[in-house]
Amino acid sequence: MSIAQSADLSAEQPLAAGARWALASLSLTMLMSALGTSIANVGLPTFMQAFAASFQDVQWIVLAYLLAITTLIVSVGRLGDQFGRRRLLLGGLVLFTLASLASALAPTLTVLALARGAQGLGGAIMMALTLAFVGDAVPKQKTGSAMGLLGTMSAIGTALGPSLGGILIDALGWPALFLVNVPLGLLALLLVRRHLPADRPSLPNRAVAFDMPGTLLLALSLAAYALAMTLGRGHFGLLNVALLAVALVGGALFVWAESRAPSPLVQLALFRNALLAGGVATSALVTTVAMATLVVGPFYLVGAFELDAVELGLVMSSGPIMAALTGVPAGRLVDRLGAERMTVVALAGMTLGTTLLAVVPIRFGVAGYVAPLLLVTGAYAAFQTANNTGVMKHVGPDQRGVVSALLNLSRNLGLITGAAVMGALFAFGASMGSAANTPAGAAQSGLHLTFAVATVLVVLALVVTSACRALARRDSRHDHDRQRILELEQRD
Repeated sequence: MSIAQSADLSAEQPLAAGARWALASLSLTMLMSALGTSIANVGLPTFMQAFAASFQDVQWIVLAYLLAITTLIVSVGRLGDQFGRRRLLLGGLVLFTLASLASALAPTLTVLALARGAQGLGGAIMMALTLAFVGDAVPKQKTGSAMGLLGTMSAIGTALGPSLGGILIDALGWPALFLVNVPLGLLALLLVRRHLPADRPSLPNRAVAFDMPGTLLLALSLAAYALAMTLGRGHFGLLNVALLAVALVGGALFVWAESRAPSPLVQLALFRNALLAGGVATSALVTTVAMATLVVGPFYLVGAFELDAVELGLVMSSGPIMAALTGVPAGRLVDRLGAERMTVVALAGMTLGTTLLAVVPIRFGVAGYVAPLLLVTGAYAAFQTANNTGVMKHVGPDQRGVVSALLNLSRNLGLITGAAVMGALFAFGASMGSAANTPAGAAQSGLHLTFAVATVLVVLALVVTSACRALARRDSRHDHDRQRILELEQRD
C-alpha cells in the first residue's frame, strides 16, 4: 500500500471518543467567542433607550470587546505557550462567564463597557488557544477536518448572533444578551476540564520571563489602528490620522524591541518561515474582502432593489449559512488533497466570485448578487480552513499559542480594515452615481468599484501564496542539501 493510500485510509478512520469530546469542547469555546462578537450589535438601539445615551456612547459596548480581543490576543497566546494552554483556557472561560454575568447586571453604561472589555479578554484567550489545541487534541491527519469544524462553529456563532439577540431582547430584555453565555460557559468549563489534554511540564531551565514592553507596545499599536479605523463613523479626520501615526510608530518600536528582547512576545524569526508569513498576510487580505460582503451588501440591496428588513435579513444570512455549510467538507478535502492545494483552489473561487460581483448587471436582480456572494463566502470558509491547517501543521508545540493568536489577529485586522476601507470605497463609488443618477444606479456603481478592488486584493493574495510556497520549497531543498553534505562529511 502506498503512503498516499495510507493517508487516505487514516483520514477516513473515525476519531476516538476522547478526541471527539476534546473537539466538542473546542467547538463550544469557538462558538461562544464568535457569539460574543456579534450578539451585542443588534442591541445598540435598545442600549440607547435603556441608558439614555447617544450612539457614540453605546458603540463602546461593541468597541470594548473588539479592542480587548485585538490588542491582547497575541499576548495571551504567548502566555499559553509559556505557562500552559489548558490552565489559561480554563481561566479565560471563567473570566468570560463572570464578565458576561457582570454585563447583564451592569447598572450604568460605563460599567457595561468595562465588563465587555473583561469579556473581550476572556474571548481573546478562547480564540487564541482554541486553534492551538488542535495539534494536541486530534491526530495530525485529521487537522483539516478539525479546523473545518471550528471554522463552521465560528461562522454559526457570527450568523446566529443578530437573530438570537433579537429574539432574546424581545422576550427577556437586553440583559439576556449576556446571560445566555453563563450556562454555555459553565458547560464549556466542564468539557475543557475533563477532556482537553493536561499541560506539559515546563523544563527546569526554560525561560519564563514575559515580554511586558513588547506587550504594551503591541497593544498600543493595535488599539490605535483599531480606533483609527472605527471612530468617526466613516469620516476620516485629523484624529484618525493621528491614531494611524501612533500605530505606525508603535509598530516600528515593537519590532525594534522584539529584536532585542531576551524572551520576545513574538519571535521575529518565525516570519522567516515563508508559509507562516504568507498565511498571516493572505488571511488579512482575504478577510478584508470577506468583510466587504457584510458592509456593502445591505446598502446595495436596499438601494438597488428596495428590499424590506425581512427580505434583507434573508439575503444577508445566505452568506454566513454558506460559510457554515462549507467548513466541514472543506476540512475533509484539506486532509485528502493537502492544505496548499486547497488554499489555491479557494482563492481562485473567491477571485471568480468577486469578479462576478464587480461586473454583474442590475437587471439580473437579487439572484445576480446572491449567486456570486455564495461563491465568495463558501470559498472564504474553505480558504480559512486550508490556510489555518497549512500554517499550524508547520509550527512547533511551543509556538502554537502565539501563531494561533497571530492568525486570529490577522483576521480581526482584516475585519476592521474591510469595514472601514470597503465601506468608504462603496460610498465613493455610489457618489459618482450613474448617468441617470438614480439610487439603483448609484448602488450599482458603488458595488462595482468595491469588488473591482476586492478582486485585486484576492489576486494579490494568490500571488503572495504562490511566492511563499516557492520560497518554502527552495528552503526545503537547501535544508535537504545541507543535511546531505553533513552526512557525507560524517562518513568521511
